[in-house]
Amino acid sequence: MAKKPGSGAGGNTPTGKNTSGRGQRDLKVKVKTARGRKLSSTMWLQRQLNDPYVKRAQIDGYRGRAAYKILELNERYNFLVPGARVVDLGCAPGGWCQVAVPRVNALGERAGKAQGFVLGVDLQEVVPIAGAEIHQLDFMADEADAQVKAWLGGNADVVMSDMAASSSGHKQTDHLRIIALCEAAAALAFDVLEPGGTFVAKVLAGGAEQGLQALLKKRFDKVANVKPAASRSDSSEKFVVAMGFRGPQA
Repeated sequence: MAKKPGSGAGGNTPTGKNTSGRGQRDLKVKVKTARGRKLSSTMWLQRQLNDPYVKRAQIDGYRGRAAYKILELNERYNFLVPGARVVDLGCAPGGWCQVAVPRVNALGERAGKAQGFVLGVDLQEVVPIAGAEIHQLDFMADEADAQVKAWLGGNADVVMSDMAASSSGHKQTDHLRIIALCEAAAALAFDVLEPGGTFVAKVLAGGAEQGLQALLKKRFDKVANVKPAASRSDSSEKFVVAMGFRGPQA
């Protein structure tokens, strides 16, 4: 148990001054291995408990640490603007939708600004989010593109995806799976994006993404690859941000 301020040698005095001669440091939470819990699960739980972005998400009211990834990407490229119509593929648990709603003015609370629209779709049911319209949908199913357009009432300005396939434990297999998901998300984006629109998606570095990169460079004016600060340093994930959609091919 962490000692109270002012207790024990080298702690803070009641006046708030540190008497140890060293700066304070965060106490790491250690998780004991429970019966029936795998070591990998214990390590994951320990990492979650000590992750500063997990703690920030709890304080800020976001549903997951991934919210800070889209926040950083938007700060750099400014695609979530008032009036934008946004599709969030694989939106569970909903953190990206939470970020998008106020920025596109989906609730119409910013006087004098255009009102946007946030559509989240996922295979699983998602707890409602104020200002977002969320549906259960397999976006790779036949007619999914038409259904998305129907819900939007037209085309989208932004299609974004933080999807990742279930981990197999084999790095190369996982890489191929997430690239396949990203390619499917890009295919939907090509059908539903408005000319000039933006596509944002998570990929894993590993080589197979080169074909996707080449395709995006043909269909968009600018393609950037970014590893946000909120991405864990030991993760190979990065995000592709494709801007300036050139419209449907002839």
